Amino acid sequence: MTARRRVAVTGMGVVSPAGTDLAATMAGVVAAKATAAPITLFDATNLPVGFACEVAELDVEGRIGAREARRIDRSGHLALIAAADALADAGLGADDADRSRVAVVAGSGVGGLTTLEEQVRLHAERGREKGPRRVSPMTVPMMMANGPAALVSIAHGFTGPSLCVATACATGANAIGEASRLLRDGTADVAVAGATECAITPTAMSAFANMGALSRRSDDPGTASRPFDVERDGFVMGEGAGFLVLETWEHAVGRGARIHGELLGYGTTCDASHITAPSEDGAGAAACLRLALASADLAPADVRHINAHGTSTPLNDAAEARAMSTVFGPGAVPVTSTKGVMGHLIGAAGAVEAVVALASAIDGVVPPVAGTSEVDPEIDADVVVGAPRSIERGPVVSTSFAFGGHNAAVVLAPA
Repeated sequence: MTARRRVAVTGMGVVSPAGTDLAATMAGVVAAKATAAPITLFDATNLPVGFACEVAELDVEGRIGAREARRIDRSGHLALIAAADALADAGLGADDADRSRVAVVAGSGVGGLTTLEEQVRLHAERGREKGPRRVSPMTVPMMMANGPAALVSIAHGFTGPSLCVATACATGANAIGEASRLLRDGTADVAVAGATECAITPTAMSAFANMGALSRRSDDPGTASRPFDVERDGFVMGEGAGFLVLETWEHAVGRGARIHGELLGYGTTCDASHITAPSEDGAGAAACLRLALASADLAPADVRHINAHGTSTPLNDAAEARAMSTVFGPGAVPVTSTKGVMGHLIGAAGAVEAVVALASAIDGVVPPVAGTSEVDPEIDADVVVGAPRSIERGPVVSTSFAFGGHNAAVVLAPA
């Protein structure tokens, strides 16, 4: 029997509300510095919820170019910058890999929603006669969900598989996991894997608020996102992008790459029960966790900490806690969630959180959950609050659960 190919992590890149690179993001996460604030991307005066976690001070024109930036949706901007940073971190030069053997798996939950809303508004404002002629010819390539994958492939000349994953809030974790399969089955030597999202738009904010998913703590946005807290009342919308450069272990060693860590395992399932609500017993999420551990050939006791999905919504946090308790035992593993700092990045959440999870494992630290002051007594988990916790370096699990019942988990470990 042929041994399964090992998957090395050689590059990490992230753009988030906590910072426009990995160092700044990790500093904000470990300091539990919440980023929720009134929306500045557009006039949110009349929205039911007017605050979110935005990416600030991002030099898009400097990184991409003014002309090119105008032809790309904001979600594409975030993807290109985060992917470029991951590739730079990997030190992957033009002669370090066969471009036809480099895959790109880049996901998005909603695609170029900013562009879609702008063009629909422009069409309506110009009226029935002029409206159709005023719609930009770049609308379709700017809004299509596969745009970020194509952009990253084009920007770097990668001609291997270029795929889009769209599984709502599980997108980022699924993209990384599916990319690892391309490496393990021999389809590619290198994969640039991650996700991007910018769903801070008037329609998206109104829709999520009206369905009761968003926190309405407008008087104190900084404590609105409080994963696993007894008074949690919904998530805070965020935006961002995260990417990993994955390589077969042989390829990484062969080119003398610095190896940050290893992608040990991946699991994915579906609750198949409800279009928005998770299964209350957490059975689907527990099955996903078991698959991820089995894929990594690990026992629950081998895991040093869990970077939970932890959205700050009543149902999700409770179901996830039940799943963790079922698989790992009550309060057996330190648990954190970055959403108290940077909000919910929807499709990009799992990718950014996977990057943060691995960086945390490398540093031997579990970041505290921002905004959470009193863990719900019904949550039977060791939620880290108040201050970072030092841990032994070792495997970390990053989980993502989504509308539609999609569940995904990746297992990562320091090299």
